[in-house]
This record gives sequence, structure tokens and C-alpha cells, in this order.
Amino acid sequence: MPFLMPILRKTRETLEIYWELVRIMVPITVLTELLARMGVIKAVAPAFAPVMDLVGLPPEFGLAWLTGMLVGIWGAIPLIFTLVPTSSLSVADITVFSALILFAHGLPIEQKIIQKAGPGMMATTLLRIFGGLLYAFLLHHVLLATGWLSAPANPTWIPMSATVGWPEYFHALGETMIWMLAILVVLSWSLELLRATGLLELMVKALSPILRLAGIRGEAEKLTAVGLFLGISYGAGLLIREARSGGISPHQIFLSCVFMGFAHSVIEDTILMISLGADVYGVLGGRLAFAVAATAAIGALLGRQSNEKFFARIFRLPHAQSKGG
Repeated sequence: MPFLMPILRKTRETLEIYWELVRIMVPITVLTELLARMGVIKAVAPAFAPVMDLVGLPPEFGLAWLTGMLVGIWGAIPLIFTLVPTSSLSVADITVFSALILFAHGLPIEQKIIQKAGPGMMATTLLRIFGGLLYAFLLHHVLLATGWLSAPANPTWIPMSATVGWPEYFHALGETMIWMLAILVVLSWSLELLRATGLLELMVKALSPILRLAGIRGEAEKLTAVGLFLGISYGAGLLIREARSGGISPHQIFLSCVFMGFAHSVIEDTILMISLGADVYGVLGGRLAFAVAATAAIGALLGRQSNEKFFARIFRLPHAQSKGG
């Protein structure tokens, strides 16, 4: 019985986190899908053409970028090869666009989850968008100057755009939420097992030098590592619990969320983009280096801010923590 108590407690905490994520994800996902089907996203996309020119991409990609930011990666990738012929794209084009999408996608859902951990939604959203634009801009000019990745794009697969009916859509959404619950429960139990056996410490130690360069330390390292490998929904979902318990300082929570915004789900998302023809060094190696450098710079700027400005402008103390003073 003593062995079961920690498992039951952890399961209860995970279910509470899951219900909070469901309340965020389902309404926003359905609303965004509705706006997409009504043509609202397509109508405002042309305004983003100048941004595409800034990073050396065809103006038509503005629609795919906007869709990716609002809907997610899987909303953007079917548009890539339907908006522009594959024959007119280079590996550099696919890599630069992939970088944009990897930095900022599914923002309404992911940023709402991050907000629950304390960081202001506006601040972290703008950091992801402008961080992605800055990295894509730098990457584009490096590739342009060197001629690297100028070969024609050669995707492993070309996704087809297909809009399913609402019954099929809700069935797929339900399956997604069920899988997310299963993953969260298994992840929660696995983390406890890894923590109990000491394996978690070894994994964090392997990443610790990189995260410390970014200014992330202590317990925040472990949860940032979760977000790095599995995604914001899981890393920030666990941060919500830690934020409410007061176990991690607000500054460390903020830096962790900033880093996860720049680099998260690096295994699954990287493989996906490589299958579309992107270069691994551009979408993984360079992205991680940028995430470390940018997060460290933001941490240095935060060090110059007073606590009053920090809590007033970019971080909201969770309810339980604020009650405790």
C-alpha cells in the first residue's frame, strides 16, 4: 500500500493537469479550424508576404506560415507544396521555412499552456515569433552568401492537402486527446521511476552544460529537458504544477519557457522537417545553438530588471504561490 500511494497521488495530479490542458486545447483548436474553413486565415495571409521576402521565401508561403502559427505544424505542411511547385524550391527554401515553423507553431494552444505556468502570453509569444524570424533571417543570409543548400529540394514525401468532414475531424481530435492523456500518465510515472532510480539525474547531467549556458539551472533543467524532447504541452504542463508548488523560481520558469519556445519536440519535429527536404544542421544544430544564445541573452537582460517590473510586465505569479506571499 505505501508503494501505491505515490502512484495514486501522481496520477491524480496528472489528471488535474490534463483537464486544464483539455479546457485550453479543445476550444482553441476547434475555433482555429472553423476560421480556417471559413477562409479567414487565407484572407489575411497576404499581409505576411513582405515578411517572407525578408527571409528569402516565396510570398505564397505567408499563408503556410500564418496557418502554422495558428493551427500547428500539421496545418502548415500540406500547404508547402500546394502553394509553390516543388521544382521551384531549393533545400535552402525548405530549411528556412522549416525553421520559421519550428520556432512558432500552434501558438494559441501552446502559449496558453505556457501562460498557466506564469510567463506573460504576449511576451513569450512575441519572443517565439521574432526569435524565429531572426534565426530564419540569419540562416537565409548565411545560405545566400555561401551557396550552401542551393540544390533543388528533394522531399522524401509530399503531403497532400485534404480537408475532412466535421465528424472525421472530431473523431481525430478525440483520438489525439486520448493519446495525450496516455502519454501524460506514462510520462508522469516514468519521471517518478527515473527520479527514483537516479537515471533522471544522469540524463539531466548530460544536458546540464547546454542548459546552464542558457541560464537554466536546478529543477528547471529536468522539466526543460522534457519539453526539449517531448514538446511544450508536456514540459510546460509539468511546469504548471511546479509553479504552483513554488518549487522553481519565477525567473527560472520564465527562462525555461523561453528556451522551450525556441527548441522543443526536437526529435519528432526534426524528423518531420527532414522528410520534407530540410537540412538537419539548419533545423536542429543551428536552432539549438540559437536557443542557448538567445535564452542566455534574455536571462542577462532579466537580471537588470527589478522584480517589480518583472512581475508587472512579463510574469504573473500563480494563484497558489501568490497566496503564500
